[in-house]
Amino acid sequence: MRILILGASGFLGQSLFKELNPYFDVFGTFHTKSSVYQDNRRYFQWDVETEPISPVLKKTIPDIIITTFKGAFPAQLECYNELITYVVRHRKKIIFISTSNVFDTFTNYPSYEYDKTLSTSIYGKFLIKVENALLRLPNDYYNILRLPMVFGKTSPRLKEIFTLYDLKEPVDVFPNVIINATTVSKFCQQLHYIINQELRGVFHLGSSDVVHHKDLIKNIYEINEMKDPIFRNNYQSNQDRYLALLPKHNKLPKNYRISVDEVVEDCRL
Repeated sequence: MRILILGASGFLGQSLFKELNPYFDVFGTFHTKSSVYQDNRRYFQWDVETEPISPVLKKTIPDIIITTFKGAFPAQLECYNELITYVVRHRKKIIFISTSNVFDTFTNYPSYEYDKTLSTSIYGKFLIKVENALLRLPNDYYNILRLPMVFGKTSPRLKEIFTLYDLKEPVDVFPNVIINATTVSKFCQQLHYIINQELRGVFHLGSSDVVHHKDLIKNIYEINEMKDPIFRNNYQSNQDRYLALLPKHNKLPKNYRISVDEVVEDCRL
């Protein structure tokens, strides 16, 4: 099976390439021409804002396309139109990595796989537009994998909060926001399982329990014995609000699930 990872030089893309490459025929794209990937025949230089994706598709002929790339939203939408045309014509599959932002308008409860999406943010509206285009396809042609905050030893989010601690700068926290989270290693395992089992539909790949955002960040500092961190509390309302993705319809086996405590443990350096 051939897999093409769009955005394989980024945080998620690199991790997915390492996870899948021993088992599949994997290719990836990178953006910067001076990149270390320049001489790697498994990687193709591609700029979503200036180049069509069709030449890369012709060279790799992927069975599955995983999208982790970034760029201006109009350019991304044009690319997704190309990808949809490809998978329909050749009966292949897109795995779209989405986020909890598609539910950022809802506040009173966690969100499940087939809940109605609604967002007031520009990013959330963009994700919903892509999701809706995929949902119109036959079920065999797509997966939508929604992610909460992604942590792990190499995650940009973890590096940021540690850097702020070292600089004695405050880290922004949201004491009234209830979230769930995951790690990059668990996400890669889950995606690998979804491919192997040829699963269809929408998946919520966060922890099976929830936590207040501030408590999660405090626990990460504590497990690394970092004392007296500085927090900048952001209150969007006086009441708790949810921004959590929980599975109801498409639950993975227990060994492919993760808890908030496991997320925190994976952030121990």
